[in-house]
Amino acid sequence: MSVEVINPGSMSRGSYSHAVVVTGGRLVFVSGQVSVDGAGKVVGTTFEEQAEQVFANLATVLTAAGARWQDVVKMNVYVRDLTSAKVKQFREIRQRHLLDHQPASTLVATPGLVHEDMMLEVEVVAQIA
Repeated sequence: MSVEVINPGSMSRGSYSHAVVVTGGRLVFVSGQVSVDGAGKVVGTTFEEQAEQVFANLATVLTAAGARWQDVVKMNVYVRDLTSAKVKQFREIRQRHLLDHQPASTLVATPGLVHEDMMLEVEVVAQIA
């Protein structure tokens, strides 16, 4: 498996990569994860609490598929009622889980999710050998 990160020098640098090229291995597509526990109950009343639960759920699914955070090549994030404070919190939480790994990423503001108490949803694609 080969993963090539592409960040052209003329582009701004952020907490993500502009492109990731993968060859070989297996692709793992993880459905959007929200802040629910194993019984389907919404966990957390703050954005930070819900984001932590979302990342815990993502980690569980990645592990079950034989993948790690370092294998994630794409992340799509959907945040209800997006503010700059939520973006900052999200970036801090994401960095705690991904460390120095920076997959290609998209963050989208959305007016709602599948349940009115949910504040964010995150889906990822991972490439494993």
